[in-house]
Amino acid sequence: MPLFGYSFKGYDPLLHIRASGREIDTSPKATREVCKAIDGMLLADAKAYLEGVKEKRLAVPFRRYKRGGAHRSNINGFHAGAFPVKAASKVLDVLNNLEANSDFKGRDIDRMRIIHAAAIRGRQVRSYTPRAQGRSSPSFNTLVHIELVATES
Repeated sequence: MPLFGYSFKGYDPLLHIRASGREIDTSPKATREVCKAIDGMLLADAKAYLEGVKEKRLAVPFRRYKRGGAHRSNINGFHAGAFPVKAASKVLDVLNNLEANSDFKGRDIDRMRIIHAAAIRGRQVRSYTPRAQGRSSPSFNTLVHIELVATES
């Protein structure tokens, strides 16, 4: 079993609450954009936002991976966006874990603010699809590590 670390530097157990999801099968690009969208939000606001993304009411602005993406009218300041439902649900699971960790440590959940949200590419699952005449095509799948750190504001 590998020992995973956090990319967040300056962790203080008295100030920060953290949670992570390791080797999750979602799109690394979409998960990165979802994490970027909730970074800096309060815990309750982030949960409401991700529920809206899952219901396809709120779009996630795609800042980096926007080429060929459709435009969304409900995004302020950005044109390209999408509704990454699978990535939003996986980040919401880690967010619920973060809320449980902060409740366990006796923190006020209403004042918790996300100060670090990161999606890091994990290992690559390699598989090959057989093709005609003895050939094969690679069908690789990249897993994602999701890290969230929050503190009371």
